[in-house]
Amino acid sequence: MEPVSTEQVTAFRRFNRYFTRRIGALDDHYLGQDRPLGEARLLFEIGDGASLRELRSRLGLDAGYLSRMTRALEAQGLVRVRVHPDDSRSRMVELTRAGRVELKEQQRRADALVADLLGGLTAGQRAELTEAMATTRRLLRLAAITVRHVDGASGDARACLDAYAADLDARFPEGFDPGALVRPEEVSGDAGAFFVAYEEGVPVGCGALRRPAPGVGEIRHVWVHPDARRLGLARRLIGALEREASERDLAVVRLDTHVVLTEAQAMYRACGYREIPRYDDNVYAGHWFEKRL
Repeated sequence: MEPVSTEQVTAFRRFNRYFTRRIGALDDHYLGQDRPLGEARLLFEIGDGASLRELRSRLGLDAGYLSRMTRALEAQGLVRVRVHPDDSRSRMVELTRAGRVELKEQQRRADALVADLLGGLTAGQRAELTEAMATTRRLLRLAAITVRHVDGASGDARACLDAYAADLDARFPEGFDPGALVRPEEVSGDAGAFFVAYEEGVPVGCGALRRPAPGVGEIRHVWVHPDARRLGLARRLIGALEREASERDLAVVRLDTHVVLTEAQAMYRACGYREIPRYDDNVYAGHWFEKRL
């Protein structure tokens, strides 16, 4: 990947400073209510109820900090903490009636703040800003996803492959037999590699590389969770697999795909792959591609 420039870092930080100041994120009385943004956001995230473990993961908060904020809200009568009904070791947080009233007022004030901000723009400018924010959110999500090299027999690897197989079984007219998935030993050690993409610690995609012949790599099972699609993650995974192939001194990578996966075929072509004659006996393949590294 190309290095990040100083100008790009400066521009990002400049926008971050402006936006946090403009929405009042640094104010101890966020939206004019008697609490800082952290507590206000926690009320929002609790919503209809959530476990402390879930909140910690979702917000990326230190356990001690989350506990202190929760106790503060509990002391104010806005939330209650109880034992999780399905796990005595876990704790659930729920809004009290007073908490629900405050959250409703918070939502009203937040909507009013946004409406006031957008009121100074024309309809066309609002549409432009909305589109830009959608693009920003998509790219920030992609930037925050990490792609890691994992053991092909790991729980996350096999869970991703199970989800991949279920997707194909639903999309292929003939269904899909999970027995056609790569075996762990094919994508581990010297034989190959397996990558998993994580968003906030949760697996949301995968891809495998194996070496069917000297100097040749084969990309298999590139999959992205439905909630993480249209971010550009599949291309990230392919890039990681290609770099791995280069590091293993493989001169060419190949892959195949089903005839119904038209979006995958378009992506492979956009990534520099050219269609070639059949090179394997995969019963689910209808198109075969190759790229020289």
